Amino acid sequence: MLNAVSGYAGGDAASARYELVGSGRTGHAESVQVTYDPRQVSFGTLLQVYFSVAHDPTTLNRQGPDHGTQYRSAVFYRDAEQKRVTEGYIAQLDAAKVFPARIVTQVSPLAAFYPAEAYHQDYATLHPESPYIATFDRPKIANLKSTLPQVYRDQPVLVSASRRN
Repeated sequence: MLNAVSGYAGGDAASARYELVGSGRTGHAESVQVTYDPRQVSFGTLLQVYFSVAHDPTTLNRQGPDHGTQYRSAVFYRDAEQKRVTEGYIAQLDAAKVFPARIVTQVSPLAAFYPAEAYHQDYATLHPESPYIATFDRPKIANLKSTLPQVYRDQPVLVSASRRN
């Protein structure tokens, strides 16, 4: 992975601000734009991380303690191939009954992605002792390290560092 930028997708530019997205009325989902080199990591591997480590794809409009449509499980695809691979992967997971309930992840075309405010970028790295990070994110990172060690890296690529280059 080359970069991961926190932001918003599913709504319009005028409402792509945290204080508005938090209302749940903008159409946005809090999202991450992942830039990757397919020679180093496949789209399928990114889906594996998303569905097995990042969140619970069976819970509608909820991630951890946060709830509302802005916290929905969603994959925003860029092209027909990403859509096909995503829908196929979800179908495989459901058919294998990997989760105790059916996957509710929304699969939608990416109209636009809007980066979140600067204070949202690299938040887990910059605030590792935050109660939210300690409770909800560090266990996911530990799970990634043990479940998919081939894609885990000790030193994350920081959004703030990549903006300086």
